[in-house]
Amino acid sequence: MAIRRAARLLTVTLACVSASAIALPAATAAPVSSPGPARAGTGAFSAAGYTADPAPAVRSRVVEAARKALAAHSKDAHKADGDAFSVRNLVVDRDGAASVRFDRTYKGLPTYGGDVVVRLEKDGTYRSLATGSRATGAVSTEPRLAASRAAQVAKEAFRGRVDSVSASHLAVRMKGTDAALVWETVVAGVRPDQTPSRLHVLVDARTGKVVRTSDEVSTFAAEGAAHATAAAAAPRTGAAAPAVAGTGATIYSGRVSIDVTQSGSGYSMQDPSHGNGYTTNLNHATSGTGSVFTSSSGTFGNGSTGDPASAGADAHYGAAQTYDYYKNVQGRSGIFGDGRGVPSRTHYGNAYVNAFWDGSQMTYGDGQSNARPLVELDVAGHEMSHGVSGALTGWDETGETGGMNEGTSDIFGTMVEFYANNPVDKPDYTMGELININGDNRPLRYMYNPSLDGRSPNCWDSNNGSLDPHFSMGPLNHWFFLTAVGSGDHGYGNSPTCNNSTITGLGNDKAAKIWYKALASYANSSENYHQARIDSLKAAADLYGTHCAEYNTVDAAWAAVSVTGADPVPGSCNSQPGSPSVTNPGNQSGAVGTAVSLQIRATDPGGKALTYSASGLPAGLSIGSSTGLITGTPTAAGTSSVTVTAKNTDNATGTTSFTWTITDGGPPQGCGNLPAWSASTSYVPGDEVAHNGHKWSSQWYSTGAEPGAPGSWAVWKDGGAC
Repeated sequence: MAIRRAARLLTVTLACVSASAIALPAATAAPVSSPGPARAGTGAFSAAGYTADPAPAVRSRVVEAARKALAAHSKDAHKADGDAFSVRNLVVDRDGAASVRFDRTYKGLPTYGGDVVVRLEKDGTYRSLATGSRATGAVSTEPRLAASRAAQVAKEAFRGRVDSVSASHLAVRMKGTDAALVWETVVAGVRPDQTPSRLHVLVDARTGKVVRTSDEVSTFAAEGAAHATAAAAAPRTGAAAPAVAGTGATIYSGRVSIDVTQSGSGYSMQDPSHGNGYTTNLNHATSGTGSVFTSSSGTFGNGSTGDPASAGADAHYGAAQTYDYYKNVQGRSGIFGDGRGVPSRTHYGNAYVNAFWDGSQMTYGDGQSNARPLVELDVAGHEMSHGVSGALTGWDETGETGGMNEGTSDIFGTMVEFYANNPVDKPDYTMGELININGDNRPLRYMYNPSLDGRSPNCWDSNNGSLDPHFSMGPLNHWFFLTAVGSGDHGYGNSPTCNNSTITGLGNDKAAKIWYKALASYANSSENYHQARIDSLKAAADLYGTHCAEYNTVDAAWAAVSVTGADPVPGSCNSQPGSPSVTNPGNQSGAVGTAVSLQIRATDPGGKALTYSASGLPAGLSIGSSTGLITGTPTAAGTSSVTVTAKNTDNATGTTSFTWTITDGGPPQGCGNLPAWSASTSYVPGDEVAHNGHKWSSQWYSTGAEPGAPGSWAVWKDGGAC
């Protein structure tokens, strides 16, 4: 992709050493001319270098190693007596390194913020451990507050119409360095904007104060206008029939091929190729599963809102494209990670201006006046990505974690759009640009310049966590665009930076893999922007090497949205992921005949033993294979290019290079650099040899037979006595 650099006050140089909101006037958001679009289509993406679905034997070995590591480092995990850990998910890298995420219970009670991520080296040894909080969950399990009172407090915390209140149960909430016994109650109902809700309310079991709320239902936009209640879709049962190719005449994506099921002479919108997901028509109801779309011809819809199946075709197409992106690019078997497809419900409610994910299914409203169904491709990818990030990290919609959650869905909704590369709904970095959710024919959000919506910040500040998550996502969306595409104008709109730097992007595929791996391998349930920076840099180092272009770009893009901090993975690009890091000693100098001693220092990320070797050392010098100490006496003048290699027990290597200049050094004992003569060498007395630009002659004086007898050489240089 050709890239035009914008003039900036500060230029960030990146190098690798080795192998829904209020919008501003339309004019402010109009993209200008550009060097060209980002690559799109399946060919623009590659298979991930990691998997969440390894072979059973690998899974078993990784889990066992992680449990041993967790037991050995229980203090770092803030483990208390009564804690138990269960595996939530795991990721195994191509080289065998892995991360295993554990959920925690305390004396049988679920904990919030008690998650632990154990990171393993490729040989199964311990690398690191991260927790969702720094507290132990060792609290009294005897509540002072009655369960009935907790349920009443939870009900009072709900904004909207309450339909049901669950029985309260005890749990432990861990946050920062504090832990508390809480009552958890689920309040189901409808929000003021008529979006369905299943709100989990945590009430302190001693004080009766609400300490956290979290909704199972995640919407595409901030509060709008809608009504209904959520109901989990019943999964289809029975063996899946073979898929056949149908045609969807969609509203937003043109005529597309969709996988459907044939039954007799008819067809139904059920997709065996994508986990047997199916798409239904709720016909403006607000509960139930609806009716699966059918067709006698295999063509669904007519491209307009006049045929309900048109919106159904959009939703069905979006579900399949999202499934394929995660499977083929991120190595995840469907949204749920188990191969199951997603049920999609369309035509929800009456003029419901939103779409939502409720943990088990997709639901789409029809927009203002039922004229613009919210079934656009990036909406589908956004909402279903809530299922992925929720499964990986357990994120909710509170504080900065909520912004991370929403921003992640925008990132992967956009990647689904680029993966599909639909010629009608062309890929871009705006969200919901075709559904006209605000009635002004403008997108809902702008990843390249989030502030164009009038509510989302481009740059992080300490107030970020107090915003609605649909706006606090702004810095994450901006960071991703800068990482993938770069600053300035690239055909999608001009992207500024908060520090006036210039960023050159890595491309969508690398940027998305880094972010996905940050979630899968490092992120905790209480993620904030500064932790996300650390986790994404660790992910970049895993995938592409420490301080190579990818790592440096990720760091520079975070700085460009005002998220900065220390370097979490020191090293140099010479060392590939998991390899030793060798400290460069700087260029060296010495003299012929003068002994040297230089200690090479190297570290291994797994603490493994290292062996050393060197090429290009000056004559007379050598390196200790186990110590890295270079010793000896130079015997010839000149400048050498030296490369020192440190290799660990896995044969992974790190290198460093420098020059070593040896000068003539002056005559020892007033006579220059002597030729390589020895008492065992036969010379005719008075022999003359050329050496280092001089003429030398010699005579052996001994107390016995010569040569070889005890004695000494008498040497003349250029005819003069030494």
